[in-house]
Amino acid sequence: MTKSFFLKYDKNAKNVQIKKNIINYFINEGNNTITELSKELDLSIPTITKFINELQEQELIIEYGKVQTSGGRYPILYGLKPDSIYFIGADMSREHLNIALMNFKGEMIDYKMGIKFEFENTPESFDILHKHLQNYIDNVKVPKERLFNINLNISGRVNPESGYSYSSFYFSEQPITEIMTEKLNFNVGIDNDTRAMALGEYMAGVVEGEKNVIFVNISWGLGIGIIIDGKPYYGKSGFSGEFGHFPIFDNEILCHCGKKGCLETEASGMAIHRMVIERINNGESSILTEEVKDLNKLTLTDILNAVAKEDPLCIEIIEDVGYTLGKYIAGLINIFNPELVVIGGLLSQVEGFLLLPIKSAIRKHSLSLVNRDSKIEMSKLKKKAGIVGACMVARSRLFDNNKSL
Repeated sequence: MTKSFFLKYDKNAKNVQIKKNIINYFINEGNNTITELSKELDLSIPTITKFINELQEQELIIEYGKVQTSGGRYPILYGLKPDSIYFIGADMSREHLNIALMNFKGEMIDYKMGIKFEFENTPESFDILHKHLQNYIDNVKVPKERLFNINLNISGRVNPESGYSYSSFYFSEQPITEIMTEKLNFNVGIDNDTRAMALGEYMAGVVEGEKNVIFVNISWGLGIGIIIDGKPYYGKSGFSGEFGHFPIFDNEILCHCGKKGCLETEASGMAIHRMVIERINNGESSILTEEVKDLNKLTLTDILNAVAKEDPLCIEIIEDVGYTLGKYIAGLINIFNPELVVIGGLLSQVEGFLLLPIKSAIRKHSLSLVNRDSKIEMSKLKKKAGIVGACMVARSRLFDNNKSL
């Protein structure tokens, strides 16, 4: 994406900032009239009109018709031009890769779910990831010059600002974002998968006006995304949200972080996977013994499918894990007093089997004056939360790298 397409050089920094504010308003609030923009941005109507006209000339903003009012002239509604810029988001899990394309208005116009990709922290796996992304870019049916940014979700310790992923593909001193930008010839950014999912849910999911939200991602691992006053909370180095690595249990179970007793060892997809195998090996019955002949090849998806078929063993384990998780989400509620807690990630597919014990534990273990302010909801985006969030993160970086309008 060249600077000349999206960003027209302007020496006046104040003008640049006003245009950014207008675009960000449309991104966050949707279409509106010049009069309302004037009120929201505290600028005169002639000033807003001038910049709206310039942004229309740059093909970033278009008219959306007139608003019906009770009298006088009908004001014109303005908003982002959908096909002016596009963004790609990729969400990587242990078993699959999901990739999507989003337009400037935040509408998903193409996606590929469940691309076979078995993650391994090796250069070979990184090369396969690159090939999948390149293939998607090559086949996407939009002008390549209008592709502005790509974002890749990665689990674990990710510093979006520096471009380093310390949990995956940390093979050299060069930031992973630079390596991928060179390989794909497009701007590439990275972010923590759970934080991106939280942004996706905030912008296009179950959130309805709440500004302080905690998104709990229970997939293979366990993490949280934190939204404070409508903005993702990153922490000093982008490492916020490592909920799964609270040192809770005296269980001697080694977590993938290298320490023992982490919350994740008893309340995560990884824990559920281990418990199912242990209990089947101890002689308990499950439909999985017929459907998966080799338990060494058992996946979390297999377990979720067994729950959908009402397998008693898998349901019991998920309910037990849900209660354990809810007990510690209660602690988060006591600390943050959020308006909304969203339960998402791969395990959210089992709906009430997970949500009901979580709510039960929260009621028992959180402070009643605090938890009554917090709604507990399942993710609306479900398995698409990652790619929606990845695209939203890519769009949020519209003004990175000191670009000017």
